[in-house]
Amino acid sequence: MEFRYRLKKKENKNEENESQSEPFIEKKSTVDIPIFSSSSENEIVNSKSSSSSLTIPSTPKKSNWRKDKVNICLLIFLYLLQGIPLGLAAALPLIIQTYGANWSQQATFSFAFWPFSLKLLWAPFVDSIYFKKFGRRKSWLIPVQLLIGLVMIIFSFYITNILNLIKTTPNSQLPVYLLTSIFFGLSFLAATQDIAVDGWALSMLSRENVGWASTCNSVGQTAGICIGRVVFLGLESKDFANNYIRKPLNLQEQSTGLVTIPHFFLFWGISFIISTTLIAFLKHEIDKSSDSDEQYFGLMETYKVLIKVFRLSAVRRTALILLTLKIGFVAIDAMTGLELTERGVTKDAIAFLSIPLMPLQIILPFFIAKYTTGPKPLNILIISYPFRLLFGIVLAVFVYYTPPFQNTDKSFPWYYYLIAIIVYSIHQIAVYNMFVSLMAFFAKISDPKIGGTYMTLLNTLANFGNHWVSTAALYAGDYLTWKTCSIGNKRCGAKAAEKECTRLGGVCGPYIDSYYIEVALCTIFGILWLIWQYKTLMHLQSLPLSAWLVRMHRRKSKMIGDNENATATTMITT
Repeated sequence: MEFRYRLKKKENKNEENESQSEPFIEKKSTVDIPIFSSSSENEIVNSKSSSSSLTIPSTPKKSNWRKDKVNICLLIFLYLLQGIPLGLAAALPLIIQTYGANWSQQATFSFAFWPFSLKLLWAPFVDSIYFKKFGRRKSWLIPVQLLIGLVMIIFSFYITNILNLIKTTPNSQLPVYLLTSIFFGLSFLAATQDIAVDGWALSMLSRENVGWASTCNSVGQTAGICIGRVVFLGLESKDFANNYIRKPLNLQEQSTGLVTIPHFFLFWGISFIISTTLIAFLKHEIDKSSDSDEQYFGLMETYKVLIKVFRLSAVRRTALILLTLKIGFVAIDAMTGLELTERGVTKDAIAFLSIPLMPLQIILPFFIAKYTTGPKPLNILIISYPFRLLFGIVLAVFVYYTPPFQNTDKSFPWYYYLIAIIVYSIHQIAVYNMFVSLMAFFAKISDPKIGGTYMTLLNTLANFGNHWVSTAALYAGDYLTWKTCSIGNKRCGAKAAEKECTRLGGVCGPYIDSYYIEVALCTIFGILWLIWQYKTLMHLQSLPLSAWLVRMHRRKSKMIGDNENATATTMITT
């Protein structure tokens, strides 16, 4: 078993003694998700970006994708497989909402999405520990994908019963705990698979085609998430199947969609097992470490680098901003999609709303980028922040007036969805302004000697800032709902009062929905946050680059390699 950690060499050999190379930790961008999806997608869609470990040859060759067309197709397929469980996890909040899940249960399930934002904690282990004979990346990829397939197959036999428990035992947390545990495990495995595939892409592709790794990531994972969420919710919906497939084909309407939830899980579980077995026997991994420009970095030293970065005063102040930045928008981002299902919009319709917005999400960052390339990239974030707060109120008003649009057959007219797309598209301008502004700021301040580690840490903080506020907002939902009994109009927020209302034959329903209370509170907090952090934001982007640098010293020592019995041992000291 090998235990080592990859470190990139500097392209300029003459500078090798002067600067520290960059530890290989994959970095992923983070971007806000469509609010017409569940808040859990926060991390899923945001994991698409190039790996930080790309090693560019000193004399670049022209890319020739045909040389690696088989490997490119394989990488896209591997990233597609990775996106399937992530897409399914993103669909579950909408599904359990239709089974009667409350805000607290949604909050509990949101923990299932935390692994992807915390994978920095175990990424060095995945890159360092492996069986050399089996392959550096296959040592992790094969068992992880087999486990994903096995879990999905077993889960397919129980998911219907678990979902029914949510409906029949509305106050029980047990079924939600089961779902959360299962999808937490799937997300953990998918995050581990992502680390392995990112690394394998660099050795699988030719040096001149290594830039295709990020393209394979983006295309494959986006397709997988789309299949696991949008396609799945569409095929599972009886309304979509009856109205748009069976009716045009003069087929009899059914009480189920084209596929059921158990069958979809079973199909993809079997697909994981078969495809992974074929890859294990037919695809051989070539170890290029002995003839590459790579060095190897001690595992513990990698964590020491992260600690040194976090000890910088400027980084700690940035961390506080990243961990609190989204509080002002969390009610809109985390609760809007779920609130729409409560007001009659079907879960498949909510999923399909994201399709026409994809071109905007791809094109918009390119237009914004030219405004964030200057010396003060956070100016765009500061300008967009109040606009996003304001338009959050507009979205809340749109949600409030959703029921009057509903037809007698519970459907919605086409112009309702057109308004939804327009409103959300305008909202996305502010969202992506802030995203691109943050990414430009990260790129500006990252110490080039350890840029990958720096970017990974900042993105991890940003991702964690997204998740903890979403979970907190969902938990607060049940406590902020004002309920009254239909008999006597008395408050019944407490469990004892709710039981008394039920005993009298009444229904304890919301008088003031917590969604609107949280939107108001978050908006107020957002205004106060901007006043509080405005000077800090302006100050951070005005700091000299020296304030962000980690002081390092490199000392050469004995070389131990696979073929030459030599590898570099690096010491980092402040």
